[in-house]
Amino acid sequence: MATRPDSAWLTPHRLMATSIAVAVLTLGFKTLAWWLTGSVGLLSDALESLVNVAGATFGLWMVTVAARPADEDHPFGHDKAEYFSSGFEGILIIVAALAIVWAALPRFWHPQPLQQLGPGLALSVLSAVLNGALGWIMLRASRRHRSMALEGDARHLITDVWTSAGVVLGLLLVMATGWHWVDPAVAIVMALNILFEGGQLIWRSTQGLMDAAVEPEVQAQVDAVVGRFVQAQAATPGLRVDHAMSRRAGQRLFLSVHLHLPADWSLRRAAALGGELERALLAALPQLHVSIQLLPLDTEPAGVPAAGEEDACTP
Repeated sequence: MATRPDSAWLTPHRLMATSIAVAVLTLGFKTLAWWLTGSVGLLSDALESLVNVAGATFGLWMVTVAARPADEDHPFGHDKAEYFSSGFEGILIIVAALAIVWAALPRFWHPQPLQQLGPGLALSVLSAVLNGALGWIMLRASRRHRSMALEGDARHLITDVWTSAGVVLGLLLVMATGWHWVDPAVAIVMALNILFEGGQLIWRSTQGLMDAAVEPEVQAQVDAVVGRFVQAQAATPGLRVDHAMSRRAGQRLFLSVHLHLPADWSLRRAAALGGELERALLAALPQLHVSIQLLPLDTEPAGVPAAGEEDACTP
């Protein structure tokens, strides 16, 4: 896939730093909008921006940790730190949603007239534009870098855009109808929406921490490479690759497979063929960390089902 010339600048670290700056700016806009209007809907929007600041700051920390190289205490690297960022942001989103409901409920029983709606709406729309543009850029970058921290922050920003849109719609309805109860009602609906988004982020981060398998499209790439490799070794009767196990840790992918070869092969010859398979996999997926166990055709490690009892990579 072609890479845009400016894509090298869009690193997770720089994007998270930019997210902090934008979050602080939009928090100022939304707080001013709430102060001008007295709208509980705009207060809810400002509370979510406060969460953006905290989430992006923690995300920057976790992205920095994830970029550290492997060391003696963490021989597989620090990539999983990104999942803590996503989970933390999900928890903050849920807390913000509950705070919004808490602030909005009293307005049903004690409606209050709103002031200076024009400037407040303008500030809210400007904040939504900033968050929407940054969220779109970060979501695209998260797919390229396979960064859970970026994805979590991007989805939060996009959720913030929908929250702002709902608040603006509610304020327009108040202006058109004079129904002041619409303002807290919209705030509660937006709170339920971001509550769902927070739950989704927490779920995805826990799946990553539990060593979930790689995505189906990535597994399909692995299967295709293995299939071509086995076909190229058709002169070796019985050769097979099976018991593939994969997991994702942040931006890194781990794969272990068994390569079964004739028992009378020398270790040098077997290792050379295993190296060919590893190079083929890395050519297709450079972020992959491959572990290949070399075994005779009629041997399986202890506790592993024999061929035919479990799905293999190749027929």
